[in-house]
Amino acid sequence: MSSIRVMIVDDHQVVLDGFVARLELEHDIDVVATASNGIEAIQNVKQHHPEVVLLDVSMPIMNGLEAVEQINQLFPNVKVLMLTMHDNREYIMKVMQSGAMGYVLKDISSDKLIQAIKTVYQGSTYFCESVTQTLFTPKPSIKEHQVNPLSRREETILALVAQGESSKKIAKALNISDRTVETHRQNIKHKLDLNSIAELTKYAVEHGLL
Repeated sequence: MSSIRVMIVDDHQVVLDGFVARLELEHDIDVVATASNGIEAIQNVKQHHPEVVLLDVSMPIMNGLEAVEQINQLFPNVKVLMLTMHDNREYIMKVMQSGAMGYVLKDISSDKLIQAIKTVYQGSTYFCESVTQTLFTPKPSIKEHQVNPLSRREETILALVAQGESSKKIAKALNISDRTVETHRQNIKHKLDLNSIAELTKYAVEHGLL
């Protein structure tokens, strides 16, 4: 059997190098190209003709959601496997609606990653185990009288944080100082009793801020 032609797309060089190193150990997988954003990915698909594209969701210039839609339109035979750190239900559904064939978290084991690539290459969908659990675990009901403690400005900043924007970019967009943004971020964490970006993103999705 000929090798599966794979392209890897991620804007973090360390992550990119790690995936390349893992896949180059496989005799039946050939990494034919890499890219660091969606536009570069589309150009490289046209040039290198991969059969499976491992595509990061959060990237500059053109993100993974936009890229997979264009890849599906321009290269319908290419299978896209999305890479992400997010495992909340709404985020997964948004990704799958974009036309991707699979969804895996970046901490996936080497064996599972190889399995995922081969599964989508053969035309089937693939979800890593934690994503499957998220999709099929009943969604907890939100308390009827739950009150959102955030101000309008804090909601705006939380939404931008959840989209992966830095404090500097948020400050520029809202025409406020970096220090003011940091103060708001700390207040948001304190009010919600949440610390990680993943938890803040989940809150933003559940409360319709994205």
